[in-house]
Amino acid sequence: MSKTNLLILLCIAASLLLWLAENPDAVMAQLAFSGENLLKGRAWTLATALFLHADPAHLVGNMLFLFVFGNTLEKELGAGKTLSAFFIGGTLSFLLGVLFYSPETFLIGASAAIFTLAAVAMLVKPLKFSFLFLMPIGLAALIYFIYNVFAVYYGAEGNIAYVSHVIGFLIGVPFGAAWGKNVLRNLLITIALFIVYIVIAYVLIPQLLQAIGLS
Repeated sequence: MSKTNLLILLCIAASLLLWLAENPDAVMAQLAFSGENLLKGRAWTLATALFLHADPAHLVGNMLFLFVFGNTLEKELGAGKTLSAFFIGGTLSFLLGVLFYSPETFLIGASAAIFTLAAVAMLVKPLKFSFLFLMPIGLAALIYFIYNVFAVYYGAEGNIAYVSHVIGFLIGVPFGAAWGKNVLRNLLITIALFIVYIVIAYVLIPQLLQAIGLS
């Protein structure tokens, strides 16, 4: 079994532990990351919080992205580098998140760590096609990132840690630059794919719909 798939199983197990616990709040207090928990010396929450997820939709969404980006990188770079990027990206995102979230705010989930993997994948293997995303993973990673940048810029509300996602992605860039080959070319390819995507999605498709009378 790949180490990425093992991470997925651990996320599922930890999340079920949280959801089925008699006192979920007690589990969160001990295993979720927050500024308060860090001040109380619960440093282990930097790791345990990565495996907890708020609900099935949160878990399934993250695991799909982890499956694609994690396994792609593990095949290309090996398990050691993939796991290093995952845990360093995730823990640093939590630590830097204390600058943006109140001390009592709990941060859980593998999202930020997955963003780190997405950035690495974009620079290392951008043209690897994902049938899950129906596009190259480099393009999926860039769209994923830009969406969250806009969410931060426009102050999107809710329980999604958009800032941590952006931080995680930015942490992944130097890893991708160090481990990838032809990094500049890969980045330019991804940007070119994104431009083509925008043209198709916002120019050609609306014109086609208008031409056939559906818009």
